[in-house]
This record gives sequence, C-alpha cells and structure tokens, in this order.
Amino acid sequence: MRRRPAILVLEDGRTFHGEAYGSVGETFGEAVFNTGMTGYQETLTDPSYHRQVVVQTAPHIGNTGVNHEDDESGRIWVAGYVVRDPARIGSNWRATGGLEDRLAAEGVVGISGIDTRALTRHLRDSGAMRVGISSLDDDPKALLARVRATPEMVGADLSAEVTTAQPYTVAAEGTHRFTVAALDLGIKRNVPRRLAARGVTTHVLPASSSIEDLLATGADAVFFSPGPGDPATADHPVALAREVLNRRIPLFGICFGSQILGRALGFGTYKLGYGHRGINQPVLDRVTGRVEVTSHNHGFAVDWPGREPGQEVPTGQYIETDFGAVEVSHVCLNDNVVEGLRAKDVPAFTVQYHPEAAAGPHDADYLFDRFAELIEGERQGGQSQGDKNESGKHA
Repeated sequence: MRRRPAILVLEDGRTFHGEAYGSVGETFGEAVFNTGMTGYQETLTDPSYHRQVVVQTAPHIGNTGVNHEDDESGRIWVAGYVVRDPARIGSNWRATGGLEDRLAAEGVVGISGIDTRALTRHLRDSGAMRVGISSLDDDPKALLARVRATPEMVGADLSAEVTTAQPYTVAAEGTHRFTVAALDLGIKRNVPRRLAARGVTTHVLPASSSIEDLLATGADAVFFSPGPGDPATADHPVALAREVLNRRIPLFGICFGSQILGRALGFGTYKLGYGHRGINQPVLDRVTGRVEVTSHNHGFAVDWPGREPGQEVPTGQYIETDFGAVEVSHVCLNDNVVEGLRAKDVPAFTVQYHPEAAAGPHDADYLFDRFAELIEGERQGGQSQGDKNESGKHA
C-alpha cells in the first residue's frame, strides 16, 4: 500500500518523517506514549486521551482489527495516533473492521513508519510536550510555528468537552444492592459494568451536575470518574466533592476523580514529566501490603505535603484536613507517585489508576468490592475507615 508522506514535529523542534496513517490532514495535541502491548481500541476510545497524540511503544498495531464491543465510549478521542508498523491485515474472530479504516472514518490523523522507540526515549528525557502531525505540509518549520501556537495541557479544562450531554442509567446485574451517582468527567464504559456486576445501579450524570442532581438519583454513594485535562482547573467538581464529603456520602474517585478529591481535601496537584500510560505499572496497596500490576493513564498527580516529587511518603503518615485524617493508601513503585488516598474520618477513598482495566490486568478489580463494602458499612452505622482495613484485604 502506497502511503502519503507525513511529518511529526515536537515543540522543541525534533522532527520525524513517516507516512500518513488513518486520515490525511493535520492535527495537534500533547505527545504522550502508551506502553500497552494490547488494548489499542480501548486506548483510542478513552475520553481521558482527549487532546493528546498517543505514541504506541508496541511496534505492531492493528493486528486484531476493531469490533463493536471494546469501545470505552461512543467515539475515538485521541487527537492523533503514532505507530511504527501498522498491521497489513487485522485478523480476529471478533473483528468487524480494520483499525486504519476506523481512524480514517472518524477523521483521526496519524503517522506510521517512524522510530517510535527514539520518539519515546525523547519524551522520557524531555517530557510530554505539544506536537503536530501533518500529511498536508512537509515544511517542519512552518508546522513547528503552528505547534507552538496551540494551547498546553497545563491549565486545560476539558471535562465539559467529554462529559455526557444527558444523564443515563446502567442497571445492576442480578439483585439490586446499591445506587451510585457517577459524575462523568470522562467515564469509561467498563466502570459502570464493574459496578453492575456487584449489584450496583449507576446513574451517570453530566460534569456540570449539582449536589441536588446527585441526591435526586437516590444515591447511596457517589463516584467521580477519570477524565482529561488539568485538575487545577476543575473548581466545580472540587466544590461538589466537598459537599459530598460534608454530607458523609460514601465517595470513590478514579484517576482524574482521585485528583479532584485530593484538591477537595486541600492537597495540590502537579504535572508529571511524562505521565503514566500503560497496563504494567506496579503499585503497592498499603492496606493489604500487596503489589499490583495496574493500568494507568494520567499526566497529573496529587502533591503530598512535606515531600518533594519522587520522595517516598512514610507509611502510616496521616495529614489532618477539613474532613479529618487522610493517608496515602497506594504508591507507584517506579517513582513513588501518590496513587491513592484514604480518609479515616469520612467514607472516601481514591486510586489514581484504573481498576476497571480495559484493557489491562485485573489485579485491582477488588477495589469495586471495597467500594461496596464502604457503602454497606455506612448503612450499618458508619464504621471508620480504619476499622475497614481487614475487610479490604483480598486473597
């Protein structure tokens, strides 16, 4: 297959020459890399990748085509796509089409045939940065000027661009146990599926929803979803989280939702150099003492008081907040990034990675059980989080 020439230009001027992949055109975003060996369809349709150009570190992409079941939302969200060797033929019994045809149909501009290893190493050394891909203009200097004119991810408020326009409900499987109101900041479809498997009916609500909207669902608990953008801009979700905490409604947050709760508790957030994106990140659950292999997609993190980024947070250290004591419940073993928070005096906890893991390992799936146990505990009289340590353990 003869392809049209294309170029990729980073904001520091580094240029790669390749061939068009997907739609012919021009696109801009933040260049990030994903280390997953599988799950490209889930990555492409994850709203958390909105306005990001994803570099796949796995060299061969498109092997299994695409299908109608594995999308994590109703569309592809990535701003652009970078692969080394596109599969010539997608082969899988579940496939309903080819990856490149899907990219072209949705207008996703990509580039193939470049040294993705060199590009990934450059992003690791220099950090995630703005990038442009063009199969219309072969002048790197002209494209670089346009790249530098695009907005950065720091300061980007994006949840309103990816949230659902209308509320919808995902019913519990089998016997209904609990009702959860989920604030959609960029939710993946597998989250309400994992809750439904535990007898939870989930009402997914727009990011602009009020506390009255959440309560009108009859919710036993509240969930704050993953999503794109800078958590420092998310003032409305932060204020909403504080209202939930004030009412002692059980609260669980994932990824962007974890950063929102961190801000609601009074902690800051900061941008990571190149982020965590992939399905093989080792995380220590300090509640159980187990190491989990986990799925990640975040470029920001919660800033724990009194330590520099990269320094280990002492085990058992609590910080007093407006809502009582809070501890770090999970840490990334690669770089000591805070990967989870647990409140002692109010029913709330978070993780900054993806226990719904689509695609990815299922080591952290038990966290949805922990959420259900938290809701049940509040029904039975509001055990403290400290009393729930043993119930959170898993085999």
